[in-house]
Amino acid sequence: MTQETRLVAVVVGAIQSARARGLRVPDDLSVVGFDDVEHATIVTPALTTVRQPLAEMGRTAVSLLMRLLERQRFETLHVELAVRLGVRDSTAAPRG
Repeated sequence: MTQETRLVAVVVGAIQSARARGLRVPDDLSVVGFDDVEHATIVTPALTTVRQPLAEMGRTAVSLLMRLLERQRFETLHVELAVRLGVRDSTAAPRG
């Protein structure tokens, strides 16, 4: 079982558990995943996910690694990259 398959199984399990308790997704409970895995669109309801900029994260990591290997000094660094929310059917606006 791949990591993506395990993550989808966790999401499906969470949704089934909510339903078993009488909760409706997304009417009563919103479910959000992370990394926008490929299978996010095939579960029911389709999973809202946070998308990370993986290519940009990789470029930044390589750049920092190269600086370290070249023994360049740099100040303590805080890197913040923008993420995007891929809204699908597993979330709804709060009620009330």
